[in-house]
Amino acid sequence: MTSTASKARQAFTDIDPREFVTLNDPPLLIDVRSQLEYQTGHVPGAVNLSLPRLLLGSIPMLRSLVWPEWFREIEKDRTVAVICLSAHRSPIAADYLAKQGFDLVWNLIGGMLEWKRLGLETRSGKQP
Repeated sequence: MTSTASKARQAFTDIDPREFVTLNDPPLLIDVRSQLEYQTGHVPGAVNLSLPRLLLGSIPMLRSLVWPEWFREIEKDRTVAVICLSAHRSPIAADYLAKQGFDLVWNLIGGMLEWKRLGLETRSGKQP
């Protein structure tokens, strides 16, 4: 029996880390892991906003408390990408951002585990 239900369209685009590093003008990369995970090693230029903080911002009265100013000021037409440890949290974040009105959202396939497996550059420490 053939199903008549169509598969829901994904609201974001997956991108391979090897493709991401070749971009001439890479988008803002948001690392949605915890601050401790971020400090142990992250993609150069990535900014940290954990998935729980991102999602808590859906409650308007908490938004100014949990979302940093840099995030509250991002224009919705700006391309953003998200990464986590294993690509479990980042699709959740990517879907959330797309539903919040961001025009183009990318999800890095495989997360930091794949990034490191490929031997791509990482940095450690707090974000500037």
